[in-house]
Amino acid sequence: MARKLIITQFKSASGHPKDQGATVRALGIRKLNHTVEHDDTPQIRGMVFKVRHLVKVEEQN
Repeated sequence: MARKLIITQFKSASGHPKDQGATVRALGIRKLNHTVEHDDTPQIRGMVFKVRHLVKVEEQN
Protein backbone atom coordinates (compact mmCIF):
# COMPACT_ATOMS: atom_id res chain seq x y z
CA MET A 1 0.00 0.00 0.00
CA ALA A 2 1.31 3.45 -0.90
CA ARG A 3 2.27 5.93 1.78
CA LYS A 4 0.04 8.98 2.14
CA LEU A 5 0.77 12.63 2.87
CA ILE A 6 -1.68 14.70 4.90
CA ILE A 7 -1.22 18.33 3.81
CA THR A 8 -2.77 21.26 5.69
CA GLN A 9 -2.47 24.91 4.74
CA PHE A 10 -1.75 27.03 7.82
CA LYS A 11 -0.60 30.29 6.20
CA SER A 12 -2.23 32.32 3.44
CA ALA A 13 -0.76 32.31 -0.06
CA SER A 14 -1.93 35.89 -0.49
CA GLY A 15 1.03 38.22 -0.78
CA HIS A 16 3.27 35.46 -2.13
CA PRO A 17 4.20 34.89 -5.78
CA LYS A 18 1.35 33.74 -8.03
CA ASP A 19 3.03 30.43 -8.82
CA GLN A 20 2.99 29.50 -5.12
CA GLY A 21 -0.72 30.24 -4.90
CA ALA A 22 -1.27 28.14 -8.01
CA THR A 23 0.72 25.29 -6.46
CA VAL A 24 -1.45 25.37 -3.31
CA ARG A 25 -4.58 25.26 -5.49
CA ALA A 26 -3.11 22.42 -7.59
CA LEU A 27 -2.65 20.42 -4.40
CA GLY A 28 -6.41 20.70 -3.94
CA ILE A 29 -6.29 23.07 -0.98
CA ARG A 30 -9.23 25.48 -1.18
CA LYS A 31 -8.93 27.63 1.95
CA LEU A 32 -6.94 28.18 5.12
CA ASN A 33 -6.80 25.15 7.48
CA HIS A 34 -8.09 22.90 4.70
CA THR A 35 -6.57 19.41 4.75
CA VAL A 36 -6.05 17.11 1.77
CA GLU A 37 -4.56 13.64 1.41
CA HIS A 38 -2.27 12.61 -1.46
CA ASP A 39 -0.12 9.61 -2.32
CA ASP A 40 3.54 10.15 -1.50
CA THR A 41 5.03 10.68 -4.97
CA PRO A 42 8.03 12.71 -6.13
CA GLN A 43 5.69 15.12 -7.92
CA ILE A 44 3.64 15.86 -4.79
CA ARG A 45 6.84 16.13 -2.72
CA GLY A 46 8.16 18.73 -5.16
CA MET A 47 4.95 20.74 -4.92
CA VAL A 48 5.05 20.59 -1.13
CA PHE A 49 8.70 21.66 -1.13
CA LYS A 50 7.81 24.73 -3.18
CA VAL A 51 5.21 25.90 -0.63
CA ARG A 52 6.73 24.38 2.51
CA HIS A 53 6.42 27.73 4.32
CA LEU A 54 2.64 27.72 3.79
CA VAL A 55 1.70 24.11 4.58
CA LYS A 56 2.15 21.49 7.27
CA VAL A 57 2.79 17.90 6.15
CA GLU A 58 2.26 14.65 8.05
CA GLU A 59 3.20 11.21 6.76
CA GLN A 60 0.75 8.35 7.14
CA ASN A 61 1.44 4.68 6.49
